[in-house]
Order: sequence, then structure tokens, then C-alpha cells
Amino acid sequence: MDEQFSITLPRHAYTVTVMRDVLRTAFRVHGICGDCAFPILIAATEACANAVDHGAPAPDYEVRLRLRPSLCLLEVSHTGPEFRAGRVPLPELEWESGRGILLMRALMDSVAFHASRSGGVTVWMCKQLHPAEPSRRGARRSAATIPASRRPPERLHS
Repeated sequence: MDEQFSITLPRHAYTVTVMRDVLRTAFRVHGICGDCAFPILIAATEACANAVDHGAPAPDYEVRLRLRPSLCLLEVSHTGPEFRAGRVPLPELEWESGRGILLMRALMDSVAFHASRSGGVTVWMCKQLHPAEPSRRGARRSAATIPASRRPPERLHS
């Protein structure tokens, strides 16, 4: 398996759900188990919500996914204002928002942010996937499980 696709969506809140449904379908079609898919979906939701909330004046944002046999690479980009992840403070307990970057970093093996000189931001995220072992009863399990190791992010475009 080495599949990739991209989708460009208008920068409206409802499109985050659309993106999540598209990714969920891609994971199901390629046999990615729920234990692997769930953290990726949450991280993607946070990245897309940030693009929707903070990407003005960009009219849209793009989500790119690449699935390899043992790796999921995800990029979320918008052409809105420059963003520096290192300048974002840790959220206070009583804050209602501000945990997106923290969640992405906790759920994915690696997360990196790139601010374009011409304007815009790309979030690169990756999660390793490992083949699942068959259960004791001989039934096949899903095609991937969460690994213990972490790797640096790869770019989708070579």
C-alpha cells in the first residue's frame, strides 16, 4: 500500500467533519485499525480546526494524506498569516481552547510546522503503523496497530 490523496476545502467549520469522514473512509478501505486511526483523526481534526479558526484571510485549506505500509503522513496547509508554534503558550486549565497543538504532539509520532515566506502554514504530522498479529483464535485483525517507536516527519512531496 502506498496511497496518497489531497482535498481542498473551504475554510468553514462544517468542513472539518467532511475531512474527518474522508480520512475515516480512507483508513477503513486500507484496513487501518481503529487504534491507529483514532489518534490520527483527532490530530487531523485539531489541525483543520486551527486552519479554519486562524487561517483568515485564506478562503480554503488543503489536507494531504499518504498511507504507506507502516506509516501515515498527514499535511494540513493554508495560505493565511504566518504562525510560529513555539510562540503559543501552554493552555491554562480554565481555558476553553488552546489545546490543539498539545493534542497533535501527544497523539502523533512527530509534528512539525512550516511557515511559508509567501504566507501560509503547513503542519506535517506522521504516525507509524505496524502490521497486527493474528489473534489466538486465528481470526485476522486489522492491518495496523500503534507502534511504540517515534520517527521524524517525512514530507509528502519528494
